Amino acid sequence: MKLATFRAGGQQDGQARVGIVHANDGRLFDLASAAARDGGNPAFDSMLALIDAGEAALDAARSAFEKHGSDASLSVNVAGTDILAPLPEPRQMRDGMSFPLHIRQSPRGQLKLAARAKGDMEELARLEAEPLGELPEVYRRQPIYYITNRFSVRGTNTTVKWPRYSKVMDYELEFGIVTKTRGANISAAKAKDHIFGYTIFNDFSARDAQRLEMEGRLGPAKGKSFDGGNVLGPWIVTPDEIGDPYRLKMECRVNGKVRSSSTSEGMLFSFEEIIAHVTQDETLMPGEFIGSGTVGNGCGLELGWYLEHNDEIELEVEKIGVLKNKVVRQDV
Repeated sequence: MKLATFRAGGQQDGQARVGIVHANDGRLFDLASAAARDGGNPAFDSMLALIDAGEAALDAARSAFEKHGSDASLSVNVAGTDILAPLPEPRQMRDGMSFPLHIRQSPRGQLKLAARAKGDMEELARLEAEPLGELPEVYRRQPIYYITNRFSVRGTNTTVKWPRYSKVMDYELEFGIVTKTRGANISAAKAKDHIFGYTIFNDFSARDAQRLEMEGRLGPAKGKSFDGGNVLGPWIVTPDEIGDPYRLKMECRVNGKVRSSSTSEGMLFSFEEIIAHVTQDETLMPGEFIGSGTVGNGCGLELGWYLEHNDEIELEVEKIGVLKNKVVRQDV
């Protein structure tokens, strides 16, 4: 199933609904309204409620769609509907560093940013000519991730306001998992049982702020955490529809032009291995989000091509969909 959180009719103050995406991603079936005809089901009150209710709730959702899916009054068109982040307030947000090419290219990107900021064209030319460094061994020893602001999540078709303290805005092409079933000390072999579904993540980044923070060996903080900067969507796709999550085509487009194309192959650690690492003497909660980290060439930091005022960014991941956003400066 593809599961969305939405607000019908674009009413900003209306109640968020949980729906099944159908009709070639063109329609949303309202689960709560359908369940109301059969006495109601609190599992359909929100995406977190659905996750918490477990497999029985997913079975009930399938049954509701089988019974009432042909009733046009219970579905709305995706076009013209306010599609929220599928998980508007995750219980936790962790984002990894899983793709070797991104890890190898990012330090040089940060050094080039610093050289540009100083107007040091000689240093910039030297960095351009320098071969990429080797992958630091720490990334092979264990999954590396940071925790970001779970309250700053937005969905597709939203406008991301460029933080006023930043002059260098970037996108990041990622995908990730939403967890289910509480647990600690989960083995990688059993971790698949804790994956509720997959979604796309655009980890918008204020690169100049991030560069300064990383010099202090702690962070990122303001480089990543600003209102609306964590974008998830357009929906969550359950594992049965994804198949192999490590062979998905991934693409980024800015203003309709392809910036990069890649695949989800080559993660240093699978999501199952990341779960095993995270849950060492730490309890994983249902409704957490864990990001893959940026795929190789999946951001401007690697390509030297950053965002401008009014740019529109589309991140597409095979079998999931397209996550689309616009960035605007607040000081123009």
